Amino acid sequence: MTFEAWIVALVVVVILIGLWKEIGSPSLLVFTGVVFLLAIGVISTTEAFSGFSNPAPITVAALFVVARAVSKTGALDPITKYLLGYSGDTRRPMLRLLTPTVTISGFVNNIPLVAMLVPQVSSWAKRRGVDSSTFLMPLSYGAILGGMLTVIGTSTNLVVSGQMIESGLEPLGFFETGIVGLPIALLGIVITIMIAPKVLGARKSARSDFEEGFRDYTIEMVVSVNGPADGATVEDAGLRQLEGVFLASVDRGEESIAPATPTTTLRGGDILRFVGQIENILDLQRLPGFSFAEQTHVDQLDHPSVHYFTVVIGADSDLVGHTLKEFGFRRKYQSAVIAIHRASQRLEAKLGEVEIRVGDSLVIIADPGFADRWRNRSDFLLVAPMDESIAPVAPGAGITLLTLGTMIVLAAAGIVPILIAALVAAIFLVVVGVLTPDEARRGVDLEVIGLIASAFGLAAAVESSGLADAVADGMVGLLGGFGQYGILLGVILVTLTLTELVTNNATALLMLPIAIAAAPMSGVDPRGMAVAVAIGASASFLTPIGYQTNTMVYGPGGYKFSDYMRLGAPLTILTIIVLTLMIPIVYPA
Repeated sequence: MTFEAWIVALVVVVILIGLWKEIGSPSLLVFTGVVFLLAIGVISTTEAFSGFSNPAPITVAALFVVARAVSKTGALDPITKYLLGYSGDTRRPMLRLLTPTVTISGFVNNIPLVAMLVPQVSSWAKRRGVDSSTFLMPLSYGAILGGMLTVIGTSTNLVVSGQMIESGLEPLGFFETGIVGLPIALLGIVITIMIAPKVLGARKSARSDFEEGFRDYTIEMVVSVNGPADGATVEDAGLRQLEGVFLASVDRGEESIAPATPTTTLRGGDILRFVGQIENILDLQRLPGFSFAEQTHVDQLDHPSVHYFTVVIGADSDLVGHTLKEFGFRRKYQSAVIAIHRASQRLEAKLGEVEIRVGDSLVIIADPGFADRWRNRSDFLLVAPMDESIAPVAPGAGITLLTLGTMIVLAAAGIVPILIAALVAAIFLVVVGVLTPDEARRGVDLEVIGLIASAFGLAAAVESSGLADAVADGMVGLLGGFGQYGILLGVILVTLTLTELVTNNATALLMLPIAIAAAPMSGVDPRGMAVAVAIGASASFLTPIGYQTNTMVYGPGGYKFSDYMRLGAPLTILTIIVLTLMIPIVYPA
């Protein structure tokens, strides 16, 4: 390899480690690496900033606006009402949920789609007396499978299509990824329906789950001074007969009494830490002589009524790595955290001293406008009101669906480019008043856009420095003995591995130059390699952190990390087999 190739390889490794360790935002890490390569002369200014003039990030931004309109108006709610209204066995309603989820996700950004469906699926499951965990992970996987069907199904497909233009290839056709993606999606639905009830639904009893802390929320209550519980024992205060709730400890100044016994005497000002299921946790507010530890702040909220919300922390949130106290949660969000859930782990520290992690679920009290203010921002991956009702369709739903359908038809038929169709649709929805300009702006995930634009420069460095050719030659030398299938399989496996460790868009842009360079030696057309990278980079089924929708359902579903492996491994194997067998047939050299 050339000296420049070694430099680029080192920068790529540092960026990948940074992404894996989450030491900074993905867009900042990648952009910093690109600027460094530009500063030392490895790439030109044109190469470094090629992504900022590429159609891909602009198209993704426009599609974010359209998806925001779909989310705001609840345009898909009538469909979900129909889907979730069935009360048969587990597999039949799962089919009714997955089939349209996969289909819709091919045309609507899957992140807002899953955000809309998570609270509705959870409420439906509760009303039917079934376990929501049986449906939430399949919901995320269905959205991922649907993203493989069209070029607008996921931002990764658009990114690959944009980079293909930079590499001198024609962009992806609207349904081109679906040639290979459709068999994966169809078989994926079948596998999910067959396996999910066994690996996710066959769980322990609610009591066992509670005792092991898999779905426990931790909440703090304070004993009212001179109230009925002040001076009473734990048993006399009625805290030993609570259903689904466990008194974990009593904090009195610097002293912590754990576990609290039936004879432990309570004093005014004591902070009691309870652990249990969320619906039972919230019932604690009805106990005489107790109040939320955050009640003082709740009383100060400048609104006549307050609502409960559940928020899920994503990888891009500034809260990650900080405690609520040091971050100043109350001041910034004008809300109070009353409970925290962390999958498979019971929290022992005081709520204000818990270091927030990716996937944590927080129950907060805030004014009714909290969701509108903070939904579609990087602070929270999911904001859902704790309300069992399904919101009615809002004004503008009809014109939003008509606009979405028109955009899809025009782009799919090749009448106008995807970029133009998406931009016109986004602007039209603002002009007719479905979205305000501020709502449209907030609907765009600038972190994703920045990452995509910056990663184009990194991909250009990988290609122009000779690193892509060097890696491709090494892959051929290592796997060439297995023929064209060996080289293709190597590209697919590396792509699948990287996408579980770092972001899918960064993985696609890093692997595409390598895949194209390996194409002549693999007996596969470069377009086939590009499709393999696009689908492989989106096929994140093995971890809750590999794809945003997986993280969104992590807390609400009460999953363990290993649950993703149990259901995701068959889907990953399916993806590998279909890509390896079909790509050489569909895209021969």
